[in-house]
Amino acid sequence: MQPAHDYLRHLTRRTFIGRAARGIGGIALGSLLSSTLAQAMGNPTGGGGRARMLPGLPHFAPKAKRVLCLFQSGGLSHVDLFDDKPMLHQHAGKEIPASVKGTQRLTGMTSGQSAYPVVPPLRPGKRCGQHGTWISDLLPYTQGIADDICIVKSLHTEAINHDPAITYMNTGNQLPGHASMGAWASYGLGTENENLPAFIALVSQGTGKNPGQPIFSRLWSSGYLPASHQGVGLRPGANPVLYLNNPPGVDRAQRREVLDDLAALNHLRAAELGDPETLARIDAYEMAFRMQSSVPELTDISQESAATLEAYGPEVRRPGSYAANCLLARRLLERNVRFVQLFHRGWDQHIAIERQLPNQCRDVDQPTAALIKDLKQRGLLKDTLVVFATEFGRTVFSQGKLGDPSMGRDHHGRAFTIWLAGGGIKGGMEYGATDDFCYNITENPVHLRDLHATILHCLGIDHERFTYKFRGLNARLTGVEPAHVVKAILA
Repeated sequence: MQPAHDYLRHLTRRTFIGRAARGIGGIALGSLLSSTLAQAMGNPTGGGGRARMLPGLPHFAPKAKRVLCLFQSGGLSHVDLFDDKPMLHQHAGKEIPASVKGTQRLTGMTSGQSAYPVVPPLRPGKRCGQHGTWISDLLPYTQGIADDICIVKSLHTEAINHDPAITYMNTGNQLPGHASMGAWASYGLGTENENLPAFIALVSQGTGKNPGQPIFSRLWSSGYLPASHQGVGLRPGANPVLYLNNPPGVDRAQRREVLDDLAALNHLRAAELGDPETLARIDAYEMAFRMQSSVPELTDISQESAATLEAYGPEVRRPGSYAANCLLARRLLERNVRFVQLFHRGWDQHIAIERQLPNQCRDVDQPTAALIKDLKQRGLLKDTLVVFATEFGRTVFSQGKLGDPSMGRDHHGRAFTIWLAGGGIKGGMEYGATDDFCYNITENPVHLRDLHATILHCLGIDHERFTYKFRGLNARLTGVEPAHVVKAILA
């Protein structure tokens, strides 16, 4: 074997990177390129975009510094939980009037039914808070925070099936490939904690239906935005982020050395090609390094008081449960993570809703209310926008034979309910209304685009001016169709 070939055969990757990087000036050159290249490429945040907000933002004084989205995947039944009407009880078991049902498109699960009998709420409820909105007894803890939340009863969407509807709610478009809400927030406003990502996602599984609709990582994707703004999914258990720990035989000092050498090479490559994704790659490596110390501290709840743990309910000590994720969300928010999103599966109750719905409510009711109270007690709710959302509602008529144990409710995007709380939102009110059958909107309709515009507004962002050049177009979270901030619910 020739000497040169023998040398290369025994040259380790680490040695090569180290020698190459040091041969061109090492970290000094890398640091220089980090600032000058970022300025040349119009990136105000240096390596990847996490540290600072875009120039010109916020457009006006924000009411919220951070956002928490509690996404209830599967289609929460507004009929059973938030939108009771006397007519539902008077018309129970009778055919929904044709004048109400109209010509709305139905899914294949109910389009062939011979009858569409009205099913009133499965459980009684009561008027809650000073504004006296009806909330089901399936949500007793939520009843207790009625004065802190704004219930919007007039949300609507064109999407009729789960995946397009879930994608629409989380990205502003029914088609995959677009940037998520959290990615937009990260892109525009950056982060106030350099040791944690600006956008973090958590997923839990409900007991209402197993397994429920799948949750794909593209729901916290950056889409066409720089990759540094995609959400980081935290897994339950002892290893929340894969590959975060050092490999066997490598200590933190050695990892720091390798990352420095690799960064120097990547900076040179970025200067040569002008590819911002190379800077995003550097940023990702650095974030992973910093998270080695920040994540274990974040997920250690041993210092939480017994009273706090009790408030979140019996499931709070089980990693990956909705209760545990609610507590983790509070810990992320108090560390100034810009956008935290919880995805909770199991609301897709086409069948056996009488059995499934109470279990699903039990999963989320106490932890959600505890989270709102916890944020309020710590002074965080005033500048944290909380959005409790779902992709669509449920039909007032039954799916399947009335009275059968397998009876459920089908998808209903024409009118459904969400609620908001915290930074920028009036508490203790309801907005919008549906007809006597919770089927059609009669007052103050709110489209998904309007919801997205309102979320951005609370963060101090004008949705019409907040764009990203993509394929020659100025892409927006709110899309190209008209969208309006729901000013009546703003504090």
